[in-house]
Amino acid sequence: MTTASRSIPADRMAVLFAVMLVAAAGNTAMQSILPAIGTKLNIPDVWVSLAFSWSALLWVATAPHWARQSDKRGRRALMALGVTGFMASMALCGVVLWAGLNGYIAAGATFIAFALFRSLYGGLGSAAPPAVQAYVAARTDPEERTQALSLVSSSFGLGTVIGPAVAPFFILPIVGLAGPMFAFALIGLIVFVMLRWRLPNDTPRFAARGAIASYPLSAGPGEPTAEEENSNAAPPSPEPLRWKDPRVRPWLAAGFFGGQAQAMMLGVIGFLILDRLHLRQNPDEGAAITGIVLMAGAFATLLSQWGLIPLLKMSARAAVLLGAALGGTGILLTGLSQDLHGIIIGFALASLGFGLFRPGFTAGASLAVPRRDQGAVAGMTASINGSAYIVSPAIGVSLYNWHPMAGYGLMAAFCLWLLLWGWTALRLPEQG
Repeated sequence: MTTASRSIPADRMAVLFAVMLVAAAGNTAMQSILPAIGTKLNIPDVWVSLAFSWSALLWVATAPHWARQSDKRGRRALMALGVTGFMASMALCGVVLWAGLNGYIAAGATFIAFALFRSLYGGLGSAAPPAVQAYVAARTDPEERTQALSLVSSSFGLGTVIGPAVAPFFILPIVGLAGPMFAFALIGLIVFVMLRWRLPNDTPRFAARGAIASYPLSAGPGEPTAEEENSNAAPPSPEPLRWKDPRVRPWLAAGFFGGQAQAMMLGVIGFLILDRLHLRQNPDEGAAITGIVLMAGAFATLLSQWGLIPLLKMSARAAVLLGAALGGTGILLTGLSQDLHGIIIGFALASLGFGLFRPGFTAGASLAVPRRDQGAVAGMTASINGSAYIVSPAIGVSLYNWHPMAGYGLMAAFCLWLLLWGWTALRLPEQG
């Protein structure tokens, strides 16, 4: 961190890193334990998945607004708002789930209140990531900006690993499965205090706007960046970029279908573990094992995005096609596995594939248009990434409950279609 930015002191970079990390880690920690909580409360699986869908919908709807507001209201103020939303959501969700698990309120009322309190995370938590990115971009020189932004962005991906890894340690005797939420609320409070104490809201050195960050799940990191706004920026396009533009349409279609498969996979995995390992009667153990599986998937995603793509210098087309092939293979292996070993291998392989696919389709869409359209195409890819988590997890869980291989068959079919169709459809202009 000391060498990441000469313009921002190391202690301030640590605070920025923590703001991003805690937002992702807390959400993925909850993702690993919620299927077990739903089982204990006898809540239908599909309603459990819809609780995350509601939060994702709010994140997608409000993130663009907060990205714009950070330029008007101040970056530190928006970070504080995001951390406050995270902290309040975790604490209130923990209280209501603890009350429901101990029989103080009915199961239905518990999940209704839980969904309402999740609104604080989805609606306010999305304010922090773009504010962090804009803060860094506005206070770093051009030659160090990419490295500094990569550092804070990497914390989002690191959080997807840490959340499921530490969640089981917070399942404590008194608070039970609600423990991880209380723990992350406390961590959020510590980050909030450090934010107020160590991060002055000083005048920016450069104008900058943070990009919209993807909803944090155990799918590994998105690719949040921030753009400097200066007089040398490319002029706006005379014709606004449209969704049906033939240059970007194939890449957006690839992102849509691949994103649906990934979202369904993440929505179903916790319930698959409870069923295949016969843990419906022991959901606490199921939560711990789900955390292990999600952590393995997040590690695999980080390996592909931080290791394989730079090492192999993969093109956008190759990343999408290879990602679809690995993703489909891993999905089928997961759906057919009857033990923990097979589930971990299959889920990690699928996560490795989706870790190649997501940056591949994002880069392909970006490379398909000139510089003046980069803002428009970035908004399109962010919308595609976020929209997958609104309905698809619930659809996947519904199909899985009808027949396990119906859900996994649809996920694999999406990947197979993407591989066969994309072989001819995914071309950049210079490739002909």
